[in-house]
Amino acid sequence: MQEFFTWAMLGTYAGAVLATTLITQLVKEWLKSIPTRIVSYVIALVVLLLAAAFNNALTLADGALCLFNAVIVSLAANGGFDAVTKE
Repeated sequence: MQEFFTWAMLGTYAGAVLATTLITQLVKEWLKSIPTRIVSYVIALVVLLLAAAFNNALTLADGALCLFNAVIVSLAANGGFDAVTKE
């Protein structure tokens, strides 16, 4: 594998969770006035929509499913980060 991420990999559950976790942790300090869970959801939604678009799989039905899948990805990203950082 030559790349860290591919659009196909970002379209998977694991890839979307990893990207959402990393991007959220990177930008949450800049967006302190917005709750982290909302930031995480928006990032998950953008990742999923972009992955579908770049894989030529973005239809109206898939876009609607991204709204729901982003909830699952966001909650998994938040929970995974909390599990790793709690003492």
